Amino acid sequence: MKRPKSEPPGARRFKLSHFLLGIAVLYLVFISFKFPHFLEIAAMLSGDDSYVGTDGTMRGDSEDPDLSKPFFTSVYKDAFHRKLEDNQNQDAPFRPSQEPLEEKKSASRPIKPLQHRYGRITGEIMKRRNRTIDLSVLERMADEAWTLGLKAWEELDKVDEKETGESSILEGKPESCPSWISISGEELKGDRLMILPCGLAAGSSVTVVGTPHYAHQEYVPQLAKLRGGSAMVMVSQFMVELQGLKVVDGEEPPKILHLNPRLKGDWSKRPVIEHNTCYRMQWGKAQRCDGLPSNNDDDMLVDGHGRCEKWMRNDIVDSKESKTTSWFKRFIGREQKPEVTWPFPFVEGRLFILTLRAGVDGYHISVGGRHVTSFPYRTGFTLEDATGLAIKGDVDVHSVYATSLPTSHPSFSPHRVLEFSEKWKVNPLPKSKVPLFVGVLSAPNHFAERMAVRKTWMQTSAIKSSDVVVRFFVALNPRKEVNAVLKKEAAYFGDIVILPFMDRYELVVLKTIAICEFGVQNVTAAYIMKCDDDTFVRVDTVLKEIEGISSNKSLYMGNLNLLHRPLRSGKWAVTYEEWPEEVYPPYANGPGYVISIDIAKYIISQHGNRSLRLFKMEDVSMGMWVEQFNSSKAAVQYSHSWKFCQYGCLENYFTAHYQSPRQMICLWGNLARGRAHCCNFR
Repeated sequence: MKRPKSEPPGARRFKLSHFLLGIAVLYLVFISFKFPHFLEIAAMLSGDDSYVGTDGTMRGDSEDPDLSKPFFTSVYKDAFHRKLEDNQNQDAPFRPSQEPLEEKKSASRPIKPLQHRYGRITGEIMKRRNRTIDLSVLERMADEAWTLGLKAWEELDKVDEKETGESSILEGKPESCPSWISISGEELKGDRLMILPCGLAAGSSVTVVGTPHYAHQEYVPQLAKLRGGSAMVMVSQFMVELQGLKVVDGEEPPKILHLNPRLKGDWSKRPVIEHNTCYRMQWGKAQRCDGLPSNNDDDMLVDGHGRCEKWMRNDIVDSKESKTTSWFKRFIGREQKPEVTWPFPFVEGRLFILTLRAGVDGYHISVGGRHVTSFPYRTGFTLEDATGLAIKGDVDVHSVYATSLPTSHPSFSPHRVLEFSEKWKVNPLPKSKVPLFVGVLSAPNHFAERMAVRKTWMQTSAIKSSDVVVRFFVALNPRKEVNAVLKKEAAYFGDIVILPFMDRYELVVLKTIAICEFGVQNVTAAYIMKCDDDTFVRVDTVLKEIEGISSNKSLYMGNLNLLHRPLRSGKWAVTYEEWPEEVYPPYANGPGYVISIDIAKYIISQHGNRSLRLFKMEDVSMGMWVEQFNSSKAAVQYSHSWKFCQYGCLENYFTAHYQSPRQMICLWGNLARGRAHCCNFR
């Protein structure tokens, strides 16, 4: 039936407004009756055992005054059980009041991890939630890490100090290591890992006796795309790797030396030997030896040895000179040297004896007594770091011998690294606003790295005067002894923020959020800088760079990456479910970047109202958050600089990434002498 023309045009809208008003009234009536119950549910979801009732009284358990003052809120709650994407169907918990923690320089002050309410709602409540909510992989990982972390901390509190005091890891008793190790192929079976307790030293050598397998067929999908047909190739290759200690779960141990002889199956279709290193999932630039000798220039030599020796190749025409040329050289009296050619040092099914020796400038590899290749030491590694030898791939290992090994390790016991001296303690948190807060991500067993930071760039005048504040953010370790030392270290130096979950690479993004929240709520900084414990920071140059930027602008500063694409295959692949976009937003390299305080506040706010998207790569996550802030708030000034050096350092650098403790000391010494030189030794 058509509406009569005499009916006012706004009559229908008027009736609809009455209907909506009625619904609003009913909703208010419902809330008025259910408000006390609603508060109780909110307190439970936020993990708080106490809440203010309608009569103004505090309800719940609040015997522990520290526990009634949550240190961080939005990071350490059941937020880990929410969807990483914004889910409007879930009710967000209330945020308890913010009260910053008062720090003191007292060594006797009891150390506690960041207080939160997450652990108090486990059990039946969480079981009900887990049955109704489909958690992502990252959420389940965080749930497990929090559960294990809280349990580990409770066990640590129960440990008798006398019992832990007898531990060698606490007392720093010198560890005795054998000067040589011998192991048979049978003993090496399984994970094929040989432990080198105190690492290597200059002059140490490892000899491997083995037999390469005959080539087998293997399907290579990449070749199928290139050739447009079958990609079945014959493959025979193996790897000999010097490894460091595993830092966190979910991350491969660093590959200090990756030696990869490829008999068959290489894309070049020729036998090659490849060297490389890998640290925190970052592969260096490979050195490939393909049968052509390397230049004998001084900068290409390693302890006087060439990086690559020559061997026979079937794709090179016989280089023997003609009879006429040979006769002419003899006629003019030129000395003729006989040409000696060698085959590729590894043959399928034939026994080999490979010796790896640690020199002054690098590693030297010989096979059958003949030098084959040398590999210079790479930045960030020391010989003492090489605590494991792994042999993988198509090879039968008969025996391994390691000789001239060091009998003690300089940093095997944390107390031989940690220097408990008053001069390394930090000042209490300032009550006034500071220009810069630096949050340093560190692993629980990185005692040497943290001590190197304390003794170097944390001695900058701006930090000693509390104009700049620095804190380490550390999660827990599966080993109780490591956590005990961490707790003692935090109590003495006063510069560690302990996060009560098990350390995992995929959960680094949670540490970044913690840094933002600390910088906003406990320090009140104008700018927040995030870096790693192997990053050397020139605080004075960073401050000077920040001062040259208008304070009215939002800032995102670092070594920026543009139009980077996620890896869709391989060990570190990112699925389309994790990241559906084809490219990442502009993001700064994780070892060091700076954001303004308004961006940090936005991140905390978004995380608090559960609309902050989390991703397992923390540097990409920060780029994504800044992009969201840029599109919804004030325009962000993206400041790119190569002086946030990805590897080593450049002239007038701001930060130098992937620096070993020894390199930290060297860089600090250079600055003290008025020289900003890099330290390229290992």
